[in-house]
Amino acid sequence: MINLSLFAADPAETHHWLLPETAEIIYGGIASVVIIGALVKFALPQFKKAMAARTERIQKELDASQGDLAQAEADAAKIRQALGDISSEKARLMADAQAQADALLAEGRSRLTAEVADMEAKADADIAAASARGSDELRTEIGRLATVATDRVLASVLDDATQQSLVENFITKVGASR
Repeated sequence: MINLSLFAADPAETHHWLLPETAEIIYGGIASVVIIGALVKFALPQFKKAMAARTERIQKELDASQGDLAQAEADAAKIRQALGDISSEKARLMADAQAQADALLAEGRSRLTAEVADMEAKADADIAAASARGSDELRTEIGRLATVATDRVLASVLDDATQQSLVENFITKVGASR
C-alpha cells in the first residue's frame, strides 16, 4: 500500500512564507560565494586590465590629438607667414611687371618717334624728288612745246633764205667753240 501521508502535505508550502528552505539558502549561498569568488579572481583582473587599456588608449588619443593640434597651429602659422610672403611677392612681381611695362612703353614710344622721324624724312625726300622730277618734266615739256611753237612760228615768219642763214650761223658758232 501506498503511504498517503507523504503526499498529504503540499510540496509548495514552506516552513515560512518569506524565507526559502534552509537547504536552498545554504546551496544558493555557497554557489553565490563560489561564483562571486570566481568573478573576483578571474574576471576582475581582466576587467581592470581592459579598463586600464581603455584608459591608456584614450590617453594616447588625447596626447595624439594634442600633438596634432600643436602641429595644426604650427602649420597655420606657416601658412599665415607664407600668405604674407605671397602678398609681398605679389606686390614685388606687380612692381616688376609695371616697371617692365613702363620701360616697354617708353621704348615703344621712342622707337615710334624715330620711325615717324624717318618716315617724315623719307617723305620729305620723296616730295623733293617728285618736285625736282616734276620741274624737270615741266621744263622738258615746256622746251618741247616751245620748240614746236618756234618751228611753227618760224616756218610762218622766216623765209627759206633767213632760215638757211640762221642754220649756218649756228653751225659756225658750234664749230668755233670747239
